[in-house]
Amino acid sequence: MAPVDLRLRAWAAVTRRQSSVATRSDADVIALQTRKIPEGGLTGFILGKAAPGITLTDRSIPGPGGDLPIRVYTSAAAPAGPRPLVVYLHGGGFVFGGGLRLGDWICSQVATAVGAVVVAVDYRLAPVHRFPAAVEDCYAGVVWAAANAAELGADGALGVMGESAGGTLSAVVCLLARDRGGPVISHQGLSYPATDMTAHDRPAGPAANSLFLSQAEMNAYRRMYLGPDGNPADPMASPLLADDHGKLPPALIQVAEHDPLRQDGVRYAAALRAAGVPVRLTTYVGMPHGFLNFPGLSRSAPQAAAELCAEQALALAAPEEPAA
Repeated sequence: MAPVDLRLRAWAAVTRRQSSVATRSDADVIALQTRKIPEGGLTGFILGKAAPGITLTDRSIPGPGGDLPIRVYTSAAAPAGPRPLVVYLHGGGFVFGGGLRLGDWICSQVATAVGAVVVAVDYRLAPVHRFPAAVEDCYAGVVWAAANAAELGADGALGVMGESAGGTLSAVVCLLARDRGGPVISHQGLSYPATDMTAHDRPAGPAANSLFLSQAEMNAYRRMYLGPDGNPADPMASPLLADDHGKLPPALIQVAEHDPLRQDGVRYAAALRAAGVPVRLTTYVGMPHGFLNFPGLSRSAPQAAAELCAEQALALAAPEEPAA
């Protein structure tokens, strides 16, 4: 395996000291959720910021448990033609990542490169709001965005995207949209998703304890998200375990070499392909779990973002008019 950059190693040591869930109580985690992610300084450099020319608009929409905050990203320099609509679901183990700041860099990249209107949904977090609260919030966000596309300035196809827990939620939303007769989703961008929560003990090896995600932390996230009554085999928690993966949107699945969740993405790609769904699967060599969130440190974050944008632009493009 390729070595992980020293910069990412150092950042992992800092973040694990400050916010690892493995040794914290639910009360500790709830207190951590109130911290605001800095806009500038070192943290701002590491997490990136919205690209120039992007307008950010914050508002609230109705959700199943109350109002849901969303952030809308639009580019003044979008290319001519229909604007796609992309819904972004953040990562953070279903426990962190709220406040909408985390998505500024990747959402603005998509808004710029794809010409899409991007809607980031700030879903409810565990352990206060356990499964399936996040799932239902995210599905409600996608349904609302599709129903209000014209108001948002989007008149093209719909896509979803997310990383880590957000990748899991994006995959689940696609299943729900198919099974509930929801909006037509034309593409799903899944970056290192967890797709099987029944896999309590993943295979040992160099990726068993990633810099940003250890086995102990995965166990803690799962415990807080599912609670004592949540079923890890429910397809709304483990999309890999759905009975049928047919008629789902084409997918880009990005996995990281140094990630205990790598096989979750690989196995989900295989399941989609077996059901006839077009899939592009990419492994980012030398990268740990979460690398896409650190564009200031990760040499592969810009490459992964460019791949995501290219796949979305192709999948969400308006069909060509037939020749006269």
